[in-house]
Amino acid sequence: MIQSVNFVVLGKQDIASEFGKKGTETDLTLYDRKESDVIKTWVTPSGFPEKIQPLFQAINLAEYVIFYVDKLDKFTGEQIIALDSLKKEKGILSHTFDVDESKLDTMIKGTVVEKYVKVDQDKIKEEMDNLVPLSNDGQSEMVIDHCFDVKGVGTVILGKVTCGKVKQYDNLKLYPAGIDILIKSIQMHDDPVTESICPARVGLAVKGVKPEEIGRGDVISEEGVVDVKTEIELDFQKNPFYKSEIAENQGCLVNIGLQIKAAKFSSISPLKLTFEKSIVCKKDQIAVILKPESTTIRILGSGKIK
Repeated sequence: MIQSVNFVVLGKQDIASEFGKKGTETDLTLYDRKESDVIKTWVTPSGFPEKIQPLFQAINLAEYVIFYVDKLDKFTGEQIIALDSLKKEKGILSHTFDVDESKLDTMIKGTVVEKYVKVDQDKIKEEMDNLVPLSNDGQSEMVIDHCFDVKGVGTVILGKVTCGKVKQYDNLKLYPAGIDILIKSIQMHDDPVTESICPARVGLAVKGVKPEEIGRGDVISEEGVVDVKTEIELDFQKNPFYKSEIAENQGCLVNIGLQIKAAKFSSISPLKLTFEKSIVCKKDQIAVILKPESTTIRILGSGKIK
């Protein structure tokens, strides 16, 4: 069985081109390489720092972090806060020669990044090879990051199997729309396979849905695995660096998995969010509240869904 490992590359993103071959390129850029029976994928948030959204989507696609710091600015700060908000505890930390290591240590103190394995730049690849595939069993679930129409094939979905396995000819549902779909075929690293196990990156040819009915962050799963909601309550922690007050009916964007959805604060204590459109979520999943228009820090806070 082919195994998979997924990395997010932050800081100096162009280092990813040294690890794998470039594939899909939008505001997320993917690189991959097959080593015997393991497919390794590196995702970079190429739309960041112009936009904050790709940063969270890229981190959510990975089991492991490669953080190659080349400057100590507010965007490096945002990346540290994003990793800490999403509790990404497994990673490799390195920096260029002109970065002040003691200042970097101060910035990461008390965050998950402090636990990362620190290496010199020329040892990143070696350290990366020590990281093993992480899988989880359970009911089939997959998150979508890209979708398009392929002539002669129909709807093709790209994404990551986040739980269990996905098999050819499975009948599953697309959420939040609740549409029934059939998986016609599966590809991994451009090779056809009959099934793929978590955390595989896959391309699926599907029947029953058109590309325009699918959005990034939508989930394909068995029935009853995920919740579809328009309001959630969070066990909320405000980002201490975000100085503005929050108030009822104030608008924001919320990141859950790969979804970025518009919402309003319907209550501050307890913190509740009401969405314009349905979201897919699970209990204890982390939701991060974003303010993309903020000129200082754009991460307002985060918390687990109750």
